[in-house]
Amino acid sequence: MKKLSFLLTLVAVFNSCNQSKLTKIAPDVITEFTLNDTDDPAIWVNPENVEKSIVFGTDKKTNGAIYAFDLNGKIIEEKTIRNIKRPNNVDIEYGFQLNDSTKTDILVFTEREKQQIRMFSVPDMKPLDGGGFKVFEDETLEENKLPMGVGLYKSPKDAKVYAIVGRKTGPADGYLYQYALNADSLGITSNYVRKFGKFSGVKEIEAIAIDDENGFVYFSDEGVCIKKYYAEPSLGSEEISCFGGEYFSEDIEGIAIASYTDGHGYLIVSNQQKGEFNIFDRETNAFITAINLSTTETDGCEAVTVPLNDMFKNGLFVAMNDEKNFYFYDLGKLGLQ
Repeated sequence: MKKLSFLLTLVAVFNSCNQSKLTKIAPDVITEFTLNDTDDPAIWVNPENVEKSIVFGTDKKTNGAIYAFDLNGKIIEEKTIRNIKRPNNVDIEYGFQLNDSTKTDILVFTEREKQQIRMFSVPDMKPLDGGGFKVFEDETLEENKLPMGVGLYKSPKDAKVYAIVGRKTGPADGYLYQYALNADSLGITSNYVRKFGKFSGVKEIEAIAIDDENGFVYFSDEGVCIKKYYAEPSLGSEEISCFGGEYFSEDIEGIAIASYTDGHGYLIVSNQQKGEFNIFDRETNAFITAINLSTTETDGCEAVTVPLNDMFKNGLFVAMNDEKNFYFYDLGKLGLQ
């Protein structure tokens, strides 16, 4: 009994030492609760009325969903996609070319238990994928076919849209697959382009974030560092850098990119067990500071720098919170500028 008490004391001391000592920054909005287990958000900025922008968030169980929230954190039921088999990560891209005269914004998310990604139009939430696009089809091990992370890249060269997909487990090289999303008179297809991305073998890779303007993809090799590659397939698959690992307590999780029209910006990365977010310079990837946004065990996060309403005058930052909800912050609270 004494041994058990001693071990419990050690755990309590370790957890206390590991917790953030930074001043907590309270959210402006806490969303309504989801049913199961929140994971990753994406923000759609409504081009016709920014005050009616939507925050999407995954709820990752067998009876999962992609929840849609208004800027007050209320669930928009008619925009919510239910009965999804363990959705993990979600992303938004603007201006996908459906045909010569029609474009639509799109939402793409991973559906782990069906080994596929899904694609819907936004804001009308119509499926564009015929039920789903399979991923990692050349893998022989079933455990290597289970998608987790996803990021969308729109090439500045030709406006082609790609989905870059990660998974629950994978090899030391080629952990991520890149697919071109193509539309023609017969519909939309997902076509394999390449595999890339080195994995340390420590923990896993989930979080993926893509800087469209600069053409980089970032992902969290959770136990080691943030890794950086070219998003444009023609530029090759060599690793550009592996940075920031020394600033994290344990798991390196969600990555948000706050990009400004003048070219500068920031990477905001969840230091999960510490309860903090580390901020890195978008151009140099140098560490700048850490902040405590009062969330617990944050997986995914997302940011937009567009003013949305009186509450989010400086843009919006959204973070998953481990209580079946998401926290919304005016981006100015992060002290980025």
